[in-house]
Amino acid sequence: MFQLLPDVAFQAKALAALLALVLAGSAVRAKLKGNPRLPLPPGPPGHWLLGNALPRVNQSQQFAAWVNQYGPVISLRIGPKIMIIIGRHRESVDIMEKEGGVLADRPRSVAAGEMLSRGLRMVLTPAGEQFRRLRRVVHTHLQAKAVESYGPIQIQAARDVILDILNDPKRHQAHANRYAASVILRVTYGKSTPTATDAPEIVTIHKMLKHFQMLMRPGAMLVEKYPILKYVPFYASSIETWRQEESKLYHDQLGRVARELGMGEAGPSFGRYLLENQNTHKLSYEEMAYLAGSLFGAGSDTTAVAIMVVVMAAACHPEAQDIVQDELDNIIGRDRAPTFDDYDTLLQIQAFMLECLRWRPVTTLGFAHRSTADIPYKDFCIPKGAIVFGNHWAISRDPEVYPNPDKFDPQRWFGSDGGVRDDLKFPSFGFGRRICPGRHIANRSIFINTALLLWSFRITQDPNSPIDDTGFVDGVIAHPKPFEACFTPRIADEAHLREVMAKYAEGL
Repeated sequence: MFQLLPDVAFQAKALAALLALVLAGSAVRAKLKGNPRLPLPPGPPGHWLLGNALPRVNQSQQFAAWVNQYGPVISLRIGPKIMIIIGRHRESVDIMEKEGGVLADRPRSVAAGEMLSRGLRMVLTPAGEQFRRLRRVVHTHLQAKAVESYGPIQIQAARDVILDILNDPKRHQAHANRYAASVILRVTYGKSTPTATDAPEIVTIHKMLKHFQMLMRPGAMLVEKYPILKYVPFYASSIETWRQEESKLYHDQLGRVARELGMGEAGPSFGRYLLENQNTHKLSYEEMAYLAGSLFGAGSDTTAVAIMVVVMAAACHPEAQDIVQDELDNIIGRDRAPTFDDYDTLLQIQAFMLECLRWRPVTTLGFAHRSTADIPYKDFCIPKGAIVFGNHWAISRDPEVYPNPDKFDPQRWFGSDGGVRDDLKFPSFGFGRRICPGRHIANRSIFINTALLLWSFRITQDPNSPIDDTGFVDGVIAHPKPFEACFTPRIADEAHLREVMAKYAEGL
């Protein structure tokens, strides 16, 4: 028995030598292939078991502070999940755009995606066949050339904003909401009756948006960490109530279009397009109802916020307003108001719009992406399955791209040739294959409202109620808190301004 020991020792040594050779060979092969085992991006330290605690308030700003401290791309560990925050322009292009195929997926969203939306909301739909079908339909109907047909709707609604402000300037934020809701309601469902901000469907959609945005906030719901909670009776029962209200609204609106279509009374709309091409696009009625409803909800909210930021920026930065109004006076004059035909000549308006979207992003954090493969980048790796955010707030304050980033300066958008730069695109509408499909109609809405507001009024702060230009509601969409502004007609005779506005919509 004792004679076996040397053999055992020899076998152990041989096994160890063989294992060393295997490991050495693996190391050589890994080196030859470019070792994929790169570390995660740097980031703030967290608990050894639980990882990092997400900020409870001002998440995008806290993430931006960490980007300043740790580098342009940072990583957090949220329980077993890895979260990547991208906070600089170059890195956002290199990763979010150039790796768009790998980042076209969405992470699992239990509360907003599964419990509230039942997997029907396009913005949360995972990459795959359903997402491709939904995306194809929306992009076909809302591509740049197609949305030009909505110009008369946008012009009429923008004209109404001017008249609303003349009648009741203190409610300018409500007028922005009315514009956005009216336009997107007509685009989506073809509703041609005037839309008040207290109309039942508008009240309901804004309530639904608040619910959705609350559930989308990272770390807001415990069910995201422990999905089994969604099966617990009465857990978050309010979400089921919200789901029923939302579903009823979306089905009622599309159902009205279907009835009008059956009677030959339906005007052009996205809803009509969906119904008439259902077989071609292979969408269920449920998918169509949610696709139209989601477009209605997202479009009405974000556009209104952008218009409010335009008013805030003009009032807080009179020197920038001066430059825009000089251009309007020189190119448009005072006998007519600007239209979409003037877009290419109103470069200062374009720059003012871009700076508004950079200065106070409508979505400060952006929506989450999910990596479907490892993304090696420089000396680190974004691992497969990671949750990836392109932090709009941090990117908009990249000092290498936007010197003195806290300054409102539309002139930064001009190149050496005097034209508006086309090499510097701030990701106001998202990234890659997940870019907002309604961006073309949104841009046109922001343009026509900016041009018409600054042509019609000198916008200033109320000296008795100065504007807090950092006063925004902390959420997925950064809504400005209520603020006052003074609107002085730039035509001395207010009756003449009303007359110009009346003629402005003639023939629509």
